[in-house]
Amino acid sequence: MIEIKNKQILIDGKPQLIMCGEIHYYRLDRSEWQDRIDKLKASGCNAVASYVPWLCHEEVEGQIDLEGKTRSELDLVGFIDLCAENNLYFFLRPGPFIMAEMKNEGIPHWVIEKHPEIVPITWDGKATLAKTLDYMAPNFLKETKKWYEAVMRMTAPRLQTNGGNIIGVQLDNEVGMLSWVSNCPDLTENVLTHFVTWLKEQYDEKTLVERYPFKLDQSPACQKSIRSPKEEYVSELHFDLGYFMRHRFAEYIATLRAYAEEFGVKEIPFIVNIHGTGGGRGFTFPIGISQLYESYTQAPGYLSGSDIYFGDLTMETFQDLYLINGFMDAVHNPDQPLTSVEFNCGDGNFGDNLSGRLDPSAADFKTRMCMAQGNRLINYYLMTGGRNYRMNQKREDGNDRIASTGERHGFAAPISPEGELNYTFPRMARSIQTMMAVSDKLAVMEEEKDDVAFGFIPDYYMTEARYPESEKMREIYQNIESNRSTAAWENMGRAMLLAGYRFGSVDIQNKSIDADKTPVLALPSARYMDQSIQEKLVNYLNDGGGLLLYGEVPTHDMEGHPCTVLSEAMDVQPTGIRLAGPTYDLSVFAEGWAKGRAEIRVHKAQVFEIEPKVEPLIRIYGTDEVCGFDTKVGKGRAVVMATPYKCDINLFQETIERLGAKVTLSNDSKYHGVFMTTTANELGERFLHLLNLDGFDKELSIYENGEKLMDGRKLELQSKDGVMLPLNVRFDGIEIIYGTAEVTNIEADSIDFRLTQSEDLIVFKTSREVVPSENYDVEQKGELTYLRSLKHAKVDDQLMVLFQPNL
Repeated sequence: MIEIKNKQILIDGKPQLIMCGEIHYYRLDRSEWQDRIDKLKASGCNAVASYVPWLCHEEVEGQIDLEGKTRSELDLVGFIDLCAENNLYFFLRPGPFIMAEMKNEGIPHWVIEKHPEIVPITWDGKATLAKTLDYMAPNFLKETKKWYEAVMRMTAPRLQTNGGNIIGVQLDNEVGMLSWVSNCPDLTENVLTHFVTWLKEQYDEKTLVERYPFKLDQSPACQKSIRSPKEEYVSELHFDLGYFMRHRFAEYIATLRAYAEEFGVKEIPFIVNIHGTGGGRGFTFPIGISQLYESYTQAPGYLSGSDIYFGDLTMETFQDLYLINGFMDAVHNPDQPLTSVEFNCGDGNFGDNLSGRLDPSAADFKTRMCMAQGNRLINYYLMTGGRNYRMNQKREDGNDRIASTGERHGFAAPISPEGELNYTFPRMARSIQTMMAVSDKLAVMEEEKDDVAFGFIPDYYMTEARYPESEKMREIYQNIESNRSTAAWENMGRAMLLAGYRFGSVDIQNKSIDADKTPVLALPSARYMDQSIQEKLVNYLNDGGGLLLYGEVPTHDMEGHPCTVLSEAMDVQPTGIRLAGPTYDLSVFAEGWAKGRAEIRVHKAQVFEIEPKVEPLIRIYGTDEVCGFDTKVGKGRAVVMATPYKCDINLFQETIERLGAKVTLSNDSKYHGVFMTTTANELGERFLHLLNLDGFDKELSIYENGEKLMDGRKLELQSKDGVMLPLNVRFDGIEIIYGTAEVTNIEADSIDFRLTQSEDLIVFKTSREVVPSENYDVEQKGELTYLRSLKHAKVDDQLMVLFQPNL
């Protein structure tokens, strides 16, 4: 039995941590399967994941081969059974879309050729630029149902609930992504028919007439008005279309689930993966959250999974991963945990041109951060490379292969197409093994958080489609895009993390904002904000909340209509935007309680007329116009930074503390660049998670509520190293009060550690005697046992501590 509850994955009642590696069985000779499984097991993984390519298994209509009758490497059931023989769980990803550089994104050619009407048209009636299809086209669903029937009939007996090893099924892959990246929303006749019906269900007739100056029917004129919208209604159309697509994607996912369940796949998680990272950053990832959150929150039994395609996790990018994990959690139902079903690993050599050279810390750091934030499943993609065979049906498309990457595929994977381990494998494996050594703890632990949260507005990321000819939508989207992330993440988010704040996120669009549960809210804000959200924020402030607003105070709703609910409550009047230019170095200076900081240059600032009770905090040099202020609203208080103020850690910390949230975890490193957080379970067991994001060693003490942890001992954080240090963690009668080394293996009479210091200290509380060793000294002080390692971590970082057996 598999259950999803309390943000945990329970298998037969036991919380589990699932660490998968993606192996594409169909890209390997059958004789190579066991070798790749052995290497996956050596990494510490306890599960295998794989796409199931419809394109390969049914190259010819009606001739489905899932047992390797036509090609031995297509024996899906044989591969799943081999994984079971190796005591590995299996994560099934049957599409119908799989991407993975496959031709037609994994859809058989015959499906498209047989049903040309399922190929979308888009803006202005043009052909779509992406290899996508109308998900809800009847003929596409008809063929997909046959595909699901074939796959599910074979795999249902192999579900964990039926005594097998399959623990999850992904429904499609990156739904909506292809249309987004090409700005080609599906606007087929079928889609528009449903859209018009949906509009009539959402609005009364009078409202529809006000929103759309044309007759909403099934006529060619109506369809043209939607595909080529006029400026007078373009913003209304864009947002209605976005809401409709969320609904449509959810309907598609529910349809796929119904097919799977009809053919026997029940009572296991159905997973929806979220696309969106790009260029090594997370700025666009919430577009996927915005598109798909209705898909995986529509009913129990769903999980969402991130696609994490960052390169190195550095001072530049670390807050991106932390924030997007928080945003995913913000939209989740209460029981849903975080998972990542495409967790990029390897060296970054995606083009096989030696352009990628990721640091060995890349996968390790991302794993550690995700574990600290409560991820319960990670699928390393791609764990091993392989080969693209030539199809039997020649297409004359340049290579006749199943995919577009040539003969070899997965050049960047930790295990090469030929089965060789690259330089990233050992560090990745070390982190997986470390997590699995304490998986029973991590599977239930949650991050401890301070009294501040980061605000998330899904509609700020409803920018996946924009009519190219619309100046109005260009202006709205450009403003939203410039304020929703970038500076807000890199200045406010980064400063909060470096100050030591541990924070989650709140979906302030769809959920309530409780000033008692969220005393302080840090919110990126654009010129455009829905009236209902502005009203929520006013109510939050009136109830005693503290708001740090970074960006612009809104002056319009999301469709571009004037709306000043929030600014009026704050007793300020936005009067314009000041921009830097070729001959104008726009500069701002701090005053009031923020005074004493150097003047800085910025590229823009929103300026205000303020009431006497409002305290100015930031002004423009030369004009003294106010672009930042502190104001009381009801029982609450708001601080606004309406200019991209730099990552001033002390300023952001002081601001948040004045609003009501103090830092409880801090360090005294001379240099910044240390990410830190803690996780805990209901028993009081904890881990301290630290990442040194820089390429040089650091020395620091860790403070909690102003008191030094670990008896005041200074820690040495090695260059680009991450540690997970135990605090009051118990194993079979042995409690680690604290340790500077991390646990890597637990046995009945021994604990293995990875040393991290020149002299590590581990403090135990146990009735069991520590067996003497030449590798450590032991000193008893009352009921505590102090063990000091005699090894230097940079010389030999492995230490086994032996205990006398329990009698």
